[in-house]
Amino acid sequence: MSASIEELYREHWRLVYGYLLRRTRDTHLAEDLAQATFVKATQALLGWRGESAAGWLLSVARSVLVDHARRRRTTLPLPAAEELGVDDSLPDSVAVRDVLSRLPEPYRQVLTWVYLDGFSLVEVAAMTGRTSGSIKTALWRARAAFAETYGADG
Repeated sequence: MSASIEELYREHWRLVYGYLLRRTRDTHLAEDLAQATFVKATQALLGWRGESAAGWLLSVARSVLVDHARRRRTTLPLPAAEELGVDDSLPDSVAVRDVLSRLPEPYRQVLTWVYLDGFSLVEVAAMTGRTSGSIKTALWRARAAFAETYGADG
């Protein structure tokens, strides 16, 4: 194991907390969920395959957030249609979810990180170990695929 949980905590607390704060818009809840994320990460550390620590921790945080939302029966906000580069007349979030679900995983992931989770291109690059230029290109392609898929439904 290359990193202890203490190192992961020190290096990635702000990233995890920021992600959760952007999603919940509640400082106390974000702190609680971030703590729960590191508890869950501690329990799952043996299952970590050595991939990007930031990406792994964010997937744990996403899981903690989804579990919390299920328990509270709340919904998480979806990106606005204009953020995804489609017509503003998108009828509702169901259509966005449907189109996102039909995109290839890499496109769905970059759109989710940027538009749902609010990460910058630089943050996504750091999480994935890629350059910000390659993330910008991936985002452009993902937006084009989203618009094309949405347009095909129109």
